[in-house]
Amino acid sequence: MSQQSFGQKAVGLSFNPSGDDAVSKAKQIFADAIDQLNELRNTGTPEVKRLASIAITETQSAQMWAVKALTWKD
Repeated sequence: MSQQSFGQKAVGLSFNPSGDDAVSKAKQIFADAIDQLNELRNTGTPEVKRLASIAITETQSAQMWAVKALTWKD
């Protein structure tokens, strides 16, 4: 795999032991959102940086819950 973006690292895109395509797709969607927020965080005012950081953290949480939902087995 080539150099990962910040978002791809933040969601652990390369960690998918089952090789589940749905997990890969969801993680990439969340990674793209985190990359957009990270760009904003790198250029914004102090308040924008704070808000973007919070949004990144919450997006990481949502990604983890999404993976849990995608891989849930009854």
